[in-house]
Amino acid sequence: MLELRLAGGRDAPARARFALSGLNGSLGELRDAVRLLVSELLANAVKHAGAGPDDILEVSLTATLRRIRAQVSDRGPGFEHAWTGRGPLEEGFGLLLVDQLADRWGVTIDRGAHVWFEIDRKQA
Repeated sequence: MLELRLAGGRDAPARARFALSGLNGSLGELRDAVRLLVSELLANAVKHAGAGPDDILEVSLTATLRRIRAQVSDRGPGFEHAWTGRGPLEEGFGLLLVDQLADRWGVTIDRGAHVWFEIDRKQA
């Protein structure tokens, strides 16, 4: 399990990617997908929630034998998960990537926005 508290701002995704690189062994073949999706969710928090250098973003990641779950939390108002997956969102391709690469994802709004995804590990 990894829990990060990062300052917001446009460097937040790069700082998270660096922190996640220490988990390469735990993430296995899903390493690149997890790093990409966490980066996209952090970039969304910076862009849409306005998370600047004085704001705190939280990333939690849990890797088990069955799945990897990540969550990015910010203090923004969040959004409703009503997207159908039928094309890019007006604001970009970040959630399209999440929808395509993750097995499940969603949004919880409780004292901020918490966007999460899960990727199942392939069972041998």
